[in-house]
Amino acid sequence: MACSAATATALFSSNPSAFPVKSNAPTASAPSSRNLALPKSFVGLRKSFQPSPPPSISSSRGARSRRSFAVRASSELPLVGNVAPDFEAEAVFDQEFIKVKLSEYIGKKYVILFFYPLDFTFVCPTEITAFSDRYEEFKELNTEVLGVSVDSVFSHLAWVQTDRKSGGLGDLQYPLVSDVTKSISKSYGVLIPDQGIALRGLFIIDKEGVIQHSTINNLGIGRSVDETKRTLQALQYVQENPDEVCPAGWKPGEKSMKPDPKGSKEYFSAIA
Repeated sequence: MACSAATATALFSSNPSAFPVKSNAPTASAPSSRNLALPKSFVGLRKSFQPSPPPSISSSRGARSRRSFAVRASSELPLVGNVAPDFEAEAVFDQEFIKVKLSEYIGKKYVILFFYPLDFTFVCPTEITAFSDRYEEFKELNTEVLGVSVDSVFSHLAWVQTDRKSGGLGDLQYPLVSDVTKSISKSYGVLIPDQGIALRGLFIIDKEGVIQHSTINNLGIGRSVDETKRTLQALQYVQENPDEVCPAGWKPGEKSMKPDPKGSKEYFSAIA
């Protein structure tokens, strides 16, 4: 289900302030013959994409060296527990151009908002189609799914119109949002400024418009639909049962916990 554009007062806060973060990466005092370098292309990005190499680091294990995956992501305040930054942007849904405004979901639905680096890449379609194939499961949980990248709606449309067997997406059950200005990625703290793309950030936003969960993967690491759904179910459970909390790996039907010394002992004795 897509969200159409409407003129309404924004109910979300503006983008959080950014604070620069000093790099803690060591730098070598002299060039080394065993400098670490990134591969010519990140896994999950176009082959033509050439990332800038990180600072040289000498290996402390002799001939063996480790590959660096350092990126200069934008630094933002932690968003979990805060109101999600609102946005209105063009998107592609059902092979049509539409408008999506995040704040229109307030009071109506939970939102899974996930960012991915680029269209026509490799890891990205596996995530996008996985969420689409299981969209009905999220719909049953009163949740909308929104995918976002820095590509244009024309690129999104071309990718949707490409068959999955050829690396395309085919028809999707949810909108793909265009963030050509990169303002959405920046406001959620997932933009890599010197590369102009987003990390694999995923945010669960509740019906009050508050971010309750976030996870951010580097470019070459895909995300789990199963874990996203499990986390969403745990969130909904504790919101419906405010005097309880969910322990590690909790799934619906399993025992929850009382967040106090006496109540928690009932949980620990039950699982011992």
